Amino acid sequence: MNSERPRTVITGMGMVTPLGLTVQESWEAMLAGRSGIGPITLFDASALPTRIAGEVKGFDPGRYMSPKEARRIARCSQLTIAATQEALADAGLTTPVPDAERVGTVMGVGMGGLDYALASGRKFWESGLRSVSPFSLPASLPNMPSYHVSYLAGATGPITTVVAACASGAQAIGDAMELIRHGRADMVIAGGVEALVVDVPVAGFIAMRALSERNDEPERASRPFDAGRDGFVYSEGAGVVVVESLERARARGARIHAEVIGYATSSDAFHITQPDPEGKGAQRTMRWALADAGLEPSGIDYINAHGTSTTLNDVIETAAIKQVFGEHAYRVPISSTKSMIGHTIGGAGAVESIATVRIMQEGMIHPTINLEQPDPQCDLDYVPGQARKADVRVALKNAFGFGGQNACLVLRRWDG
Repeated sequence: MNSERPRTVITGMGMVTPLGLTVQESWEAMLAGRSGIGPITLFDASALPTRIAGEVKGFDPGRYMSPKEARRIARCSQLTIAATQEALADAGLTTPVPDAERVGTVMGVGMGGLDYALASGRKFWESGLRSVSPFSLPASLPNMPSYHVSYLAGATGPITTVVAACASGAQAIGDAMELIRHGRADMVIAGGVEALVVDVPVAGFIAMRALSERNDEPERASRPFDAGRDGFVYSEGAGVVVVESLERARARGARIHAEVIGYATSSDAFHITQPDPEGKGAQRTMRWALADAGLEPSGIDYINAHGTSTTLNDVIETAAIKQVFGEHAYRVPISSTKSMIGHTIGGAGAVESIATVRIMQEGMIHPTINLEQPDPQCDLDYVPGQARKADVRVALKNAFGFGGQNACLVLRRWDG
């Protein structure tokens, strides 16, 4: 690791998931091994073979914005605003943020406000032009979560949107670090979101045969690395972090949660949905992230897996970890946050990075639930069933997405 480049730390965290409306609520549920998966209520799924999802429960947009604003924006932007408010408060920041031109925004999404676009399309086809809101197009754009973060914080520095499927949230945090490393910003508000538990996206994943059909046991449907897994569980959620240079954090007396010390991305260049069968892209990304952090594989104390609960991903991710970590692969604990919250697509890498920071802070690894009969090809230590006490100083976060887009982060506990 180049000691001359700015060190980058996380000073604020906000999260909305199927397990809770705050970081603490979600974390406590994760530590207890609770599932946030249940029957779909956001639309009528009764005719579908998959009728379960990870919905954010009890979310009232009116707690975070006016009813008028809520009607004009997509659900992904609503969840983003809620998580951003928590992250800014956690970081001890007032709005507009000080020195706003040095504060950037990077948000990751999968499909953005597609729900708003679909609803507007239905209104147009059923009732004609007069029924369509002038906010239909802007609310549907993938960059709207980034806009809302920037507007809420008054951040006028660099802004971008990462659209890298399931790798989006992790890549957004990594790209935020790079903005700071290259001197283009001193602070970046970054994260990821997805909120598309609606009929067409769910139907699309069903057509791909990607989703679990364990409708009678929703809490047991997401089962990464288990021999009985039958697909992932589609979910919604948002995770937002405040990332800043160590110099700025210290200057303003900020509380520091963790340090981001390594980051890499790579492409499989293989298939639009299936991972490279040898996990070569995953291997490259993990190796490059470790190299960026200046670490050998033995320097990692915990891996937060991509761990989707699909037949292909779990075997290939396991094989890739073995290739990169060698014998250490059998010693390092691994767990999948998705076992409890399902797959939040664009939000996954950010939400799960926050969970990883909490693991390092608390010295407790949340479990991989529903791992009852391990797949023989998945023979590593996935912390099954119950949380485990562990001294986690450095962690690796994996995020692998459709289109063969991979992103990995290396996070280090802040010990002061």
